[in-house]
Amino acid sequence: MSVPDDESTLALRRVEWNGASSRSADDHVAAEAPLEIRIGGVPIAVVMRTPGHDEDLVRGFLLSERIARSSASIVSVRHCAEVDHPDAEDNVMQVVLGHAVDLASLRRNLFASSSCGICGKASIEQAMHHTGKVADTIRLTPADLYGLPGRLEAQQAGFAATGGVHAAALFDASLETIAIREDIGRHNAVDKVLGVASAEQRVGTALMVSGRVSFEIVQKALACGVELVAAVSAPSSLAVGLAGESGMTLVAFLRDARMCVYSAPHRIQE
Repeated sequence: MSVPDDESTLALRRVEWNGASSRSADDHVAAEAPLEIRIGGVPIAVVMRTPGHDEDLVRGFLLSERIARSSASIVSVRHCAEVDHPDAEDNVMQVVLGHAVDLASLRRNLFASSSCGICGKASIEQAMHHTGKVADTIRLTPADLYGLPGRLEAQQAGFAATGGVHAAALFDASLETIAIREDIGRHNAVDKVLGVASAEQRVGTALMVSGRVSFEIVQKALACGVELVAAVSAPSSLAVGLAGESGMTLVAFLRDARMCVYSAPHRIQE
């Protein structure tokens, strides 16, 4: 299988578990990076994307969000030559429109209608802000984790009926279920289970999600002190990076008595 030779993937190492045995292996994860969109020099939104074809992305965003009246009203879209921080290089797009827009109202509306936890933020600095490290209190066996997908699936009545919703499950340090919730938006499902823990004044230690795990999901888990995030599908590069920086264990491809561990593997022991 060939690997794309561009910005769309990131090479790294992972710990791969198969049953009770583990090994270290090379891997590629989908690249994820924030793209700040500016109109007249004013940041209006940050979208998370796979780098590449940024001009196409921004033009489509302007039209689909009804910011631009038509294709003809988009005068220019280009990467900013000067950015505020080195991390923002190649991640800021400057837009010039042929008509005036209410920027203050636009920023409010984009935030309110955003389908994820980060895309409505107006600057990369705001979007990427995070602090601290998670606690280090749990030690789990592979068998402990192999049972989580089945426990999640057993409670996915909405998915069984429609095939169209995501699910999240939150567990305490003993892997007792705090809550399992479904939602059309994966980030909403995560917010729901974190909300249950808050209402019941319980500590959520492990989070399981039904799809892939992106930066936003790790960011939400970090904000609530979750030590381990597991997913049945793939992680993104930013999710792996943030989990590693915060000391969180990130597990992906958790299914059929197999899993891949991308950060803080010490919490999982034979």
